[in-house]
Amino acid sequence: MSQYYNPNRKRNLYDPESAEAFRLSRSKVELFMNCPRCFYLDRKLGVAQPPGYPFSLNSAVDKLLKKEFDVHRAKGRKHPLMEHFGIDAVPLANVKIDEWRDSLRGGIRFMIAGSKIVVTGGVDDIWVNPQGEYIIVDYKATAKDDEVTIDADWQIGYKRQMEIYQWLFRKNGYKVSDTGYFVYCNGNTDKQAFDARLEFTIKLIPYKGSSDWVEETILKAIDCLKSKTLPPPVADCDFCKYRMAARHYET
Repeated sequence: MSQYYNPNRKRNLYDPESAEAFRLSRSKVELFMNCPRCFYLDRKLGVAQPPGYPFSLNSAVDKLLKKEFDVHRAKGRKHPLMEHFGIDAVPLANVKIDEWRDSLRGGIRFMIAGSKIVVTGGVDDIWVNPQGEYIIVDYKATAKDDEVTIDADWQIGYKRQMEIYQWLFRKNGYKVSDTGYFVYCNGNTDKQAFDARLEFTIKLIPYKGSSDWVEETILKAIDCLKSKTLPPPVADCDFCKYRMAARHYET
């Protein structure tokens, strides 16, 4: 991954004097919530956290699910999973669906008043119910022996992700259901052999979101970017702990 990592990035940095809008992605809002110092280093100074390795299998599941739901979207009918779990909705047929999925170049966007900052996010899917409410849908993939849930402490990021998407669509004038769904695919590892085939158990997990926290958090993130002072280290941030431990020996 080192050939792709630039610890001295000069592009996509927040500059209060720039006439261009600055894109603040959903993932960077999450970074701010986890560690304002790492957020400032990344978005203001160009020193991002080293990237993790790509989850290629997860990406493959994501891509195939989108293709599968698109077949039913084009025909205006429910996906069998929606039938099985009793979801009264269909995949949304909207000309912007591909744009909303493109987190890098498009996404769902909203500009914060009084700033040049545009908050963005790329959704996996949108369904619509008979009341015309948009339902935010997120695809997840894993392989574990236990039943999949969204109850682990570390999965708070999944929930905040959905809530930011709900907020973004409401800010764009769309009617949005409080309840979204995680399409959670769990790879089965109890087969006798691989046989060049990986099977999944798929579960739809409803989640009732609350986006009351979103705007206030974004405004705090903007204030952080405008500051001329690097925020203090966060006690439970592994990246901050690593930098501090290394600095002890390097200096």
